[in-house]
Amino acid sequence: MTSFALLFDLDGTLVDTDALHLQAYNLLLERFARSIDVDYYKNHVMGFDSERIMDAMFPDASQAEKREYADEKERLVRGLFNRELAPLPGLLNFFRYAESIGCAMAVVTNAPRENAGLLLTGLGMAERFKTIVYGEELAYGKPHPLPYLTALQLLGASATRAFAFEDSRSGVRAASSAGIRTFGVRTSLSDAQLREAGAFATIADFRDAELRRQLCVGAAMGG
Repeated sequence: MTSFALLFDLDGTLVDTDALHLQAYNLLLERFARSIDVDYYKNHVMGFDSERIMDAMFPDASQAEKREYADEKERLVRGLFNRELAPLPGLLNFFRYAESIGCAMAVVTNAPRENAGLLLTGLGMAERFKTIVYGEELAYGKPHPLPYLTALQLLGASATRAFAFEDSRSGVRAASSAGIRTFGVRTSLSDAQLREAGAFATIADFRDAELRRQLCVGAAMGG
């Protein structure tokens, strides 16, 4: 069994892409003379799988139409990824520290495989993560705990010897439901909102000194 595992969401956690996703949804909705605002995005889109999002956004559409709309939205957002991407502050230093003490790491995302590849390549992290779990390729995506349980299994890690990092309610629920202590990342939601979803602590970014302290304590205590 690996010494300790760190499990990271991608969008909004490793890189702040929420504004790009909101823009892509509104580009899609333009042809229906509709739009969504930030509050709708945070409550009904952020962190959920595409099937659930499209069911809520287009309740009267056929399943084929919903798949078409979901694919179109993803094409639109990939077109917005061509701008320079920057990891959250402190992330690269935190990676180096985690690697220096022997942590295993994985990405757990509801993003489509093509999107995740573009983001990780743009961030210069394509080779860093050997384990990536795609929620949409499993029987259940987030907020179900299955993506996180799958990541633990692939890494040979236990929930009591792991931390997760999530920026959305559904992501926090998924990780915490899997029994993993979860840091909420305050890219879009507040400390109170993330804790209500199940986060045991929150951070603004990866420069927070509490991260290293918690990691050292958790590793030393074995959970």
